[in-house]
Amino acid sequence: MKKITILLLILLVSKISPAQLKPVEQGSTLTFNIKNLGFGVKGSFKGFEGNINFDPQNAEGSNFDVTVNSSTVNTDNNLRDEHLRGEGYFDVKNHPNIRLVSTKIAEKNGSYMFTGVLIIKGKSQNINFPFTATPFADGYLFKGVFKIKRKDFGVGGTSTVSDELEVTLNVIAKK
Repeated sequence: MKKITILLLILLVSKISPAQLKPVEQGSTLTFNIKNLGFGVKGSFKGFEGNINFDPQNAEGSNFDVTVNSSTVNTDNNLRDEHLRGEGYFDVKNHPNIRLVSTKIAEKNGSYMFTGVLIIKGKSQNINFPFTATPFADGYLFKGVFKIKRKDFGVGGTSTVSDELEVTLNVIAKK
């Protein structure tokens, strides 16, 4: 009887606790689009790390704390990428990661709403954006799009580069 009780408690806890996932590099993308001199420039980041606790049946019990390696910025232009890694932009020497931390996850019409904090160069900004979570190979594929203003994070000064950029997340996370 004692073994059955313990087994039932383990099953109950496993049902109510969110799945603990890790973002994986293969198949994941974080891309951005920004205007420079009126022309679109696309870029990306790699180096996904962190913890994702996600339960689609209990979104409120879910949380995200993930980073990307800021030195991996890639716009397919080596000279520009080195400039972006410098002090005036991402300052990767002093700020090696970009971090996204949730404060609330809510289910909304079959998708989810992320509320949290984005930290770039040590500067924090509150952020909200919708995302989807699709079951995928022992985990989930999370997709979301949001806009930010680079100057809010001290990235770049006055220049020919637009202040607003769009970020697209396609992150696979597995157990």
